[in-house]
Order: sequence, then structure tokens, then C-alpha cells
Amino acid sequence: MPQQFDRSKEDLGNAIHFEHVNIQVPDQRLATLFYVAGLGLTRDPYLMVSDTNMWINAGRSQFHLPSGRPQVLRGHVGLVIAGREALLARLASVAKKLEGTAFAFAEHNDHVEAICPWGNRLRCYEPDAARFGRVALGVPYVEFDVPVGSAARICAFYPEIMGMPSELRNGDGTVAAVKTGRDQHLLFRETDRPQGDYDGHHVQMYITDFSGPYRKLLARDLISREDNQYQYRFCDIVDLDSGKPLFTVEHEVRSATHPMFMRPMVNRNPAINNRNYAFGHDQASWAMGPDQYEG
Repeated sequence: MPQQFDRSKEDLGNAIHFEHVNIQVPDQRLATLFYVAGLGLTRDPYLMVSDTNMWINAGRSQFHLPSGRPQVLRGHVGLVIAGREALLARLASVAKKLEGTAFAFAEHNDHVEAICPWGNRLRCYEPDAARFGRVALGVPYVEFDVPVGSAARICAFYPEIMGMPSELRNGDGTVAAVKTGRDQHLLFRETDRPQGDYDGHHVQMYITDFSGPYRKLLARDLISREDNQYQYRFCDIVDLDSGKPLFTVEHEVRSATHPMFMRPMVNRNPAINNRNYAFGHDQASWAMGPDQYEG
């Protein structure tokens, strides 16, 4: 008899890849110290190479860091990156140059929290296939702090409007988990802490049914920007019944036919320097090796 498989576990829904978080920074040098020298990530060598914007590769995802008044995401970004001790050493090495900013880092049981010079929080995890899939370097989730009582309604918004599967989780608070790609999620965690005003940062994902969500968003007057043939944006996540905004964050929505879909990204090996250089070890792989293949 043929082996039985749970085929539903491989369903992605409409979103097939979460690519970037966009956060303005006022100082490109300090951003380089934090994201490249401290975290050990890689500046995109091909695009945005002047001093007014910087794209930082993290596996197959990115941080986009245009110059401007500082923006702070209301929540945190999850980052998978191997080598906790090396990460701690890199963060310590930039601490003096980042004195007088909001920069800080601390060890926790399952992650290292790193805070950028303007207050954005990242939780850095070791690769863990059971938790994050076979990712050795990447952004498995972005978590937003949302008002108490909103998670269930946010959870209802994404499948109905965007075609993106979601589930309501209860554990350390109530959380709406929205699937944005393989082993990638937007998380909306309820909190009673006061929230700052939305400052314009955004997240970006690719979807396959591009026109269906567009029509639904347009019918509710939620389209905030028409970028081009392959891309549009919306900001408000709303209650499906009343239309009342539940949470605001700009979504840059791209089609799977977008010219930049799954473009190759260079990821350097942060352990390599001019003193220990070894041929063939310049790049880091974003995925776990074949010895960890689960198929």
C-alpha cells in the first residue's frame, strides 16, 4: 500500500515569499556597523550602492535601509543566523563605536536580542529545523505588537482579503500567525503596552493571485499606493464587518512575475577575514546541508 502523506502540510496559500523589511535610518555608517559588522550580514553589492540607501542581505530576505528620519517597528524581527558566540563577539566589537545610541544586546535562553542604534529589536536564533525549517540564514518572521482584542480579527482579515492562511495561537499571549512563505510568518501579538504612532516602515511579500486581493482591497478603499504593473501597497488591516482599522503597517505587495522575484542574493561568511582566509569559504549558505534533509 502506498505511503500516506499529509499533503496539506506543503500548502503555502497565496503568499510564497517574504522578502524585506524597510526601515529608514538617519546614518548609513552606523547602520553598516550594526547590520554588517555587528550582526554579520551582507550589503547587497549590486543595488542601492550609494550613501542614501542600503540593502542588507539575510539569506533570501533583506533589510532595506533608506536614509531619513529613524523608523522603529512596533515589535521585533526574527533572524536565523548560525554561531551564537561569534555573533556576541561581533556585537561586542562595535559597541564602543555605537555608544550614545540605542544599541544594546543581551543573551536569552533561545536567542540573542540585538537592538539597532535607533531602537529596532531583532531576536537572533541558531538554525533550528523543527522551529524555522531548513534555514541557516534568513528572516522567518516579523512580529508586531497589536492592541488587546485585535488578534482574532487580524487572523480573519488575511485569508479573506489576501488569501494567506492564518491561525490563532495562544501561549505567551494571543497571537495571529499569518503564513507569508515557506517557514515564514507575520505574527501579531496582543499587548496592553502603549503603542507609538505608525511611522511609515513597511514589509514586503510576493503573492501568486495578484489581482484577486487587489480587487478586494480596492473595493474597501484600502489601496494606498499604485507603484507599477507588478506592485501595489496597502496599510490598514481592518475589521471585516465594521471596516474599522485594527493595525496599520504598509504592505508592499508584489506579483510572482515581478522582475526581482527570487533574485540571487550574495551572503558572505562573516567568520572569514584577511588573517584566516580560506579559498572556497567566502560565502555562507542560507539553507541547511543535505545531511539535514527531511525528505
